[in-house]
Amino acid sequence: MNKAAFHKSQYRNLLKEYGYSEEEILKRIDETWDKLFSDEHEETQIYYTVGDDEAYMLDTGNIDVRTEGMSYGMMMAVQLNKQDVFDRLWKWTYKNMYMTEGENAGYFAWSCNTDGSKRSYGPAPDGEEYFALALFFASHRWGDGSQPFNYSEQAKDLLHTCIHKGEEGLGYPMWNPENKLIKFVPNVEFSDPSYHLPHFYELFSLWAYPEDRQFWKDAAGASREYLRIACHPDTGLAPEYAYYDGTPNDDNGYGHFYSDSYRVACNIGLDYEWFGDGKCPTEITGKIQQFFVDKDPSDFRRYTVAGEPFQEKSLHPVGLVASNAMASLATTGPNARKCVELFLDTPLRKGGRRYYDNCLYLFSLLAISGNFKIWMPRK
Repeated sequence: MNKAAFHKSQYRNLLKEYGYSEEEILKRIDETWDKLFSDEHEETQIYYTVGDDEAYMLDTGNIDVRTEGMSYGMMMAVQLNKQDVFDRLWKWTYKNMYMTEGENAGYFAWSCNTDGSKRSYGPAPDGEEYFALALFFASHRWGDGSQPFNYSEQAKDLLHTCIHKGEEGLGYPMWNPENKLIKFVPNVEFSDPSYHLPHFYELFSLWAYPEDRQFWKDAAGASREYLRIACHPDTGLAPEYAYYDGTPNDDNGYGHFYSDSYRVACNIGLDYEWFGDGKCPTEITGKIQQFFVDKDPSDFRRYTVAGEPFQEKSLHPVGLVASNAMASLATTGPNARKCVELFLDTPLRKGGRRYYDNCLYLFSLLAISGNFKIWMPRK
């Protein structure tokens, strides 16, 4: 019998398994949400309201608004039943980031200024895939409204664009149509291992337009296989960019284990929790935890995928601690608990680089407490 959350609608609560009370867990989640989304906590805040009905997530290290952060904020909001926050973020996104002209029409500009003006007219696929699933979950949890809050239609249209763009005109798809692998950006032919979300694609295969569903089912399998070949066989470490054969793409120094790469552990952990697929490469998360379990976060660095350290320190050590904890959903043994305990002893990051770290922090807290859930359609 498959014991994955998708089949039994129950989620592992690692914190409860490790002896924490429900009251302690809920308090930790509420406090973390408040520190990220309230203007009473300037040192940790990453969410900012605009007017009466809009808001954005600020990349505090680059002082811009990214589709990554906006889609992350929407996912956090739907998981915690914060529809006002979700709708504020989505309205700002749709108003300022959605592109209606040129080769990227139908996608979202990956970077904008806080006044809504675009800093780039290119998209980043990790934003689109998170937008789509957050929108489906919003539809299933709250019901669809009028445009742009017709959540499910927005999600289906976006996914259709992602795989069919360029077939009848300008532009490029976000997934390679032959191998079903997500691209780093639409007009290149290489990938970013941390973009691979097979657990999302499994759900897209159920809820996308009927003609697109087989593609997403195939993409789920392709991504699980890709992660196995893109991560180092001994360390489990993934490069930030990799070619379709899994080898690191080190153009401009992106062939190493660095900031983007941290999300691979998160994604494998949640994939295994949600679907328990036997092809989920859970051996990778075990190797990653083994690599880091005896390292002090203050000395986390950039590494080659083989594990050789550079002098350069990690830009987001709290994010790495968080991702290693989320990996515990797909690992067993003492390292799983050690990584979770380290995470719980680590506070939210403060200061200029807090955005990415604290996004991964809240996602990890939700996941390891059984609160990063699949929201199914209403019956």
